[in-house]
Amino acid sequence: MGRGDLTNAEWDRLESLLPRGGARGGRWSDHRRVINGVLYRVRTGVQWRDLPERFGPWETVYKRHRRWSADGTWQMLLSKVQVAEDAAGHIDWDVSVDSTAVRAHQHAAGARKAPPAAAAPKGVRARTNQVDPVLRKLSLRLEEVVRSANAWDAPAAASPPRSTSQQTDDADRSPSS
Repeated sequence: MGRGDLTNAEWDRLESLLPRGGARGGRWSDHRRVINGVLYRVRTGVQWRDLPERFGPWETVYKRHRRWSADGTWQMLLSKVQVAEDAAGHIDWDVSVDSTAVRAHQHAAGARKAPPAAAAPKGVRARTNQVDPVLRKLSLRLEEVVRSANAWDAPAAASPPRSTSQQTDDADRSPSS
């Protein structure tokens, strides 16, 4: 298992949510290997063709990612993981948005930091946040994959049709009467 790949605990949570293998074209290659390939690509920004061989053929990883982006599988996985996290009470949905900005004075950069927190007395356990780290990490990874899939679709929708720009270029080149 490489750095950044799904852990066994993450895989156990995710495996039951994944779609079954392709029926018409035969068995799909290992979902875990393909998902690790997608996570690697999203994390590093490497070109599809430069994916390491341990993820299998780059075409397989690319096609599965595009198929799951188009049919909403990534979004469904993210939603189900978030629902499981929310049911356990690990998500705080309160959002506070403030558009003000306060500039610090130039001499504020070297301000003293607060003293370190006092250590708990011997035998007293510090309270820990009971967030399930596996679900939280899995949720963050899926959010990143969904964001990258949505980012690919946005530029194509925002660009003008090619024929309009050609007409404008042709009008600029024509001699004026």
